[in-house]
Amino acid sequence: MNSDDRYELITRNAEEVVTDEEVEEIADDVDGKRAYVGYEPSGVLHIGHMLTANKLIDLQDAGMEVVVLLADVHAYLNEKGSFDEIQETAETMKEQFVAFGLDEEKTEFVLGSEFQMDDEYTLDVHSLAVRVTLNRARRSMSEVAREEENPKVGQMWYPLMQAVDIARLDVDLAVGGIDQRKIHMLARDHLPDIGYDAPTALHTPILTSLEGGGDKMSSSKGDPIAMDDSREEIEDKILGAYCPPHLEDNPVAEIYRYHVFPRFDRVVVDRPEKYGGDLEYESYEAFADDIESGELHPQDAKEALVGYVDKLVEPGRQKL
Repeated sequence: MNSDDRYELITRNAEEVVTDEEVEEIADDVDGKRAYVGYEPSGVLHIGHMLTANKLIDLQDAGMEVVVLLADVHAYLNEKGSFDEIQETAETMKEQFVAFGLDEEKTEFVLGSEFQMDDEYTLDVHSLAVRVTLNRARRSMSEVAREEENPKVGQMWYPLMQAVDIARLDVDLAVGGIDQRKIHMLARDHLPDIGYDAPTALHTPILTSLEGGGDKMSSSKGDPIAMDDSREEIEDKILGAYCPPHLEDNPVAEIYRYHVFPRFDRVVVDRPEKYGGDLEYESYEAFADDIESGELHPQDAKEALVGYVDKLVEPGRQKL
């Protein structure tokens, strides 16, 4: 794989990279380059986690080292349960990530509490705390905080810790959903102030709600497909999903784009002969063209999607 191929794989399905030139440098020489995603262990893996996990698989295939931070302290600060509950969930999540497709031998799993209590780490957080304004910290948490209207002090500490995580884990690429952008920009702006390099960032999109209407998918609303869903539950969610005959705000098309095509070389949509017979796709672009042209009916797309999502979920389901 040459540097151009690595660049295409690293940036595939990314909503944004900051900056493009920095990603090109990583792609030119990936040897020893490290990428990370941090996850709050707050429940069963769902389709949002799986989106960034797909990106980690891309990065492993491109030759990068991957670190998964199971951010137990962050989850506690964001009121996701007791430490015992959170750490038990973290162990289950680790097993599910491996079942989903991360290469266990090439993935470093780290609990936040393994290093976030160290004196040097704490001093780095304090050093950021005297440089970052309260307004900046609050704005950076606006997309991820549980209490947006009346946040706790711990939630203001959260983005400072996340910035120091990037430095202490010695990563070259910070990966997260686009809701993490403000935190990553805080890290880029202020880590150099305390002696660390500004990290390169890659952001994945947030999927559209299965109910449509322009809303984003949210676990708090019980919206996402999760690894503890049975095939019947997956079928109910997908067949009941909003799926217009176009791509804009189409959650079914997004799941094909971000979950199915990155993981399957060929996608087959079964159709009766009287409706033209089966359709086969080797790329999302061909699939998207048929959605837009009307060649592929939304109902046929949804029915085929059930089987593919079930195949992705099944290995992790067995770990519960």
